Amino acid sequence: MQAELLIHAPWILPVDAADSQLDDHAIAVSEGRIQALLPSTEARASIEAQREIELPGHVLIPGLINAHTHAAMSLMRGLADDLPLMTWLHEHIWPAEQRWVDPAFVGDGTRLAVLEMLRGGVTCYNDMYFHPEVSAQVTAEAGMRAVIGMIVIDFPTGYAADADGYIAKGLALHEHYRDHPLIRVAFAPHSPYTVSDAPLSRVRTLADQLEIPIHIHVHETRDEVTQSLRDHGQRPLARLDGLGLLDPALLAVHMTQLEDAEIERLAATGTHVVHCPESNLKLASGFCPLARLLEAGVNVALGTDGAASNNDLSMLGEMRTAALLAKGVSGSAAAVPASAALRMATINGARALGLGEEIGSLEPGKAADIVAIDLGDAHTQPVYHPTSQLVYAASSSQVRQVWINGRQVLRDGAPTLIDTADTFARARTWGERLAASD
Repeated sequence: MQAELLIHAPWILPVDAADSQLDDHAIAVSEGRIQALLPSTEARASIEAQREIELPGHVLIPGLINAHTHAAMSLMRGLADDLPLMTWLHEHIWPAEQRWVDPAFVGDGTRLAVLEMLRGGVTCYNDMYFHPEVSAQVTAEAGMRAVIGMIVIDFPTGYAADADGYIAKGLALHEHYRDHPLIRVAFAPHSPYTVSDAPLSRVRTLADQLEIPIHIHVHETRDEVTQSLRDHGQRPLARLDGLGLLDPALLAVHMTQLEDAEIERLAATGTHVVHCPESNLKLASGFCPLARLLEAGVNVALGTDGAASNNDLSMLGEMRTAALLAKGVSGSAAAVPASAALRMATINGARALGLGEEIGSLEPGKAADIVAIDLGDAHTQPVYHPTSQLVYAASSSQVRQVWINGRQVLRDGAPTLIDTADTFARARTWGERLAASD
């Protein structure tokens, strides 16, 4: 057998149905796809590779999937910390967005976010922000995979005047990236409290026609639920259900306020939940009942949210927080083991985005989105169980190599397609502007 690339490592965690651990194995890659996973001794004897890489002390995992973020908001990291959600939004974030968010801001912020995510082993992210056409272009130039949200809200911004305007721009974006190898799109109505029934119904119809996901914040805080009961006479999730939105195309983000009947309804409809534990903790939004959702059979993915409310885009950190928080909330140390946290950050995210047949696990035929993490540091030694070390001890600084579609986009911790110095210089300039006006 011939291969373009052969990668050897002491451990491979393919995130397959059996949660296998492959010791002293190799991954063969050709034309951007995984050809085979096999013991290294067998690979050396049977595969003629154009390039062969030995990674002693490393674990290979599928590329991590950040299932909810606002990439360009990396430029607002630390702008307004330690505030309740609505104070944070109304007095700081939304005024800053009104003044500063334009294509240049989104381009520079997205590039900074993509750089951070690649360095943390993220190979695909699901975004929701203004000027998505800019985010898509920057992401594609960096060789990264993304599902770019077609933002929809009722009120005017510098991007569009009303819901119809947002939808029209979104449809143009979808048409432009229809056949792109790395960029997909999804509808991204912001939330039930910022989008009225008519646009939500139209989004539902268009998403069905185009066969794309819908990505929305819902049940993020107790105040959101109270407001919905006052204004609509029902909880936000019930309102979305009445509009026909609860189904396998929907990614419901945050979900900190859930009753037992709502969890049952999510499971029955195949609706996906995206859990953002660190953002929820920082904004004191509440606790997503993760263990109960998983027990009910709901597919739960992981997201960081934006860097303005996290304050990083580390999916390794998010896995650890999700697993630890679930144990504390449920009162069971056995809740959400390390393997479940890894699935949430990989295959569960892929399935939520409709990409489960393409990415999310290391299996023959899938895209070669591969991450190599060096477990040789002091805080990940000795290695009894690689999955546990990865989830409970590893950090983004240990991510050394990243391939997306078989193309190396991070080599020895450095990006291959992004100018790091220029990216940082632009971020500093934006920081000075925003700080002076906040």
